[in-house]
Amino acid sequence: MQLYGRRSSINVQKVIWCLAELGLMEQRDYQRIDAGLDFGVVRTPEYLALNPNGLVPTWVEGDLVLWESNSIVRYLAATRGDGALLPADPAKRADVERWMDWQLGTLWATLRIAFLGLTRTPEPERDYDAIKTAFANASRQLAMADAVLARQPFITPTGFGVADIVIGLAVHRWIGLLERFADVLPEPAPLPSLLMWHRGLTERPAFLEAVRP
Repeated sequence: MQLYGRRSSINVQKVIWCLAELGLMEQRDYQRIDAGLDFGVVRTPEYLALNPNGLVPTWVEGDLVLWESNSIVRYLAATRGDGALLPADPAKRADVERWMDWQLGTLWATLRIAFLGLTRTPEPERDYDAIKTAFANASRQLAMADAVLARQPFITPTGFGVADIVIGLAVHRWIGLLERFADVLPEPAPLPSLLMWHRGLTERPAFLEAVRP
């Protein structure tokens, strides 16, 4: 089994975290191959034959080739762990998957504007109006998750699972931006339940495996 992607990618970290929760560790159970940004690889003909998007991550397991991080995470959770991270019951699974879709299509689609604007764009080229607006919108979106977490310990009633993994990493970026760029970002409303949930996630060994340098 092979995972293509650099460790700094939020989407690669989703897969590494999921694998670690399932007891699968890099180099022991699967091979991770650095790819993307300075590592290159993703524009080679060989890689594009696996993933025509030229992005990371890509998961290779025998004849199976998967790309799109949330789809890889769903596959891993559905085929391993006896439903610990993704319920088999259709209604419960749909509840988990809608939060995964929300992370990808709503939360991260907004937050990545601020994230890329502050971490990948040279300072003279930054559009601070767009960055501030995106961060404020992401903060308002996270208020919805905070309200849910005020009622229950994890994103869904079934307990810790893949929705917590994918949203948790986005929240980790959101907190990191607020800590590093507090002088330029709008102060969000208090989100105590979200922050307590995040602190708990950062204590999980699998989280530490995913975000280590």
